[in-house]
Amino acid sequence: MSEQLKSMTERHCENPPAKYDDLKVLFLNCTLNRTPVLSHTEGLINVAQKIFEANGASTKIIRPVDYDIPAGLGLDMSKTPEWDKDDWPIIQKEVDACDILILCTSVWLGEKSSVCNRTLERMYGYTHQFNEKGQYRDYGKVGATLITGNEDGVKHCAMNILFSLSHIGYTIPPQADAGWMGEAGPGPSYRDEGSGGPENDFTNRNTTFLVWNCLHLARMLKDNGGVPAYGNQPDEWQAGCKAGFDSPEHKR
Repeated sequence: MSEQLKSMTERHCENPPAKYDDLKVLFLNCTLNRTPVLSHTEGLINVAQKIFEANGASTKIIRPVDYDIPAGLGLDMSKTPEWDKDDWPIIQKEVDACDILILCTSVWLGEKSSVCNRTLERMYGYTHQFNEKGQYRDYGKVGATLITGNEDGVKHCAMNILFSLSHIGYTIPPQADAGWMGEAGPGPSYRDEGSGGPENDFTNRNTTFLVWNCLHLARMLKDNGGVPAYGNQPDEWQAGCKAGFDSPEHKR
């Protein structure tokens, strides 16, 4: 974190509008590099992580590539004939425990990484389950994304990732994406010396806004018991409670 950003963060944290020390933040770093190999994406994650932690939120970073994650939409693919081992349930427990999920990826050929695709696929496999209020299980959680690379594609990847998170139940705050791209073509990546990435004002601004908007929205959701359980419960719809769908007001 640059000295300027550190100073601004400290000033903001002196008098925040709420307390955030009960919030849990999970970064899924969908780098292709296994630990401990350098991840440029983790450099940007660290900027956001420090701002979250400066406000008392607890954070955790997981690299899905460090785990054996089979393809498929099952809850545990090791219980199918196709696979002997599946570590995804380990990661899913961490996803279930967080209030804020930041899905992070590098860009390849203008797209999010294959690891990011696999992560979203496995998350999607759990969407038939419900929370304690009878809504889809991820209602009440906040989602955002951080992206790095040395080619264009941040906004394209963000559109896909944020839609995917929203589609499975996450609430997306304003300015929920931030990223850094170097020059087009071969060149330095985010953490390379002289890249300009860590000092980039646009990236640091968007990352800071992302963190605060995630904190604000997660605080509102948690204080209000998540998304109201009305008109969005699959079992009630199946039972015939259409929550106003057949109301005469809708036929005007």
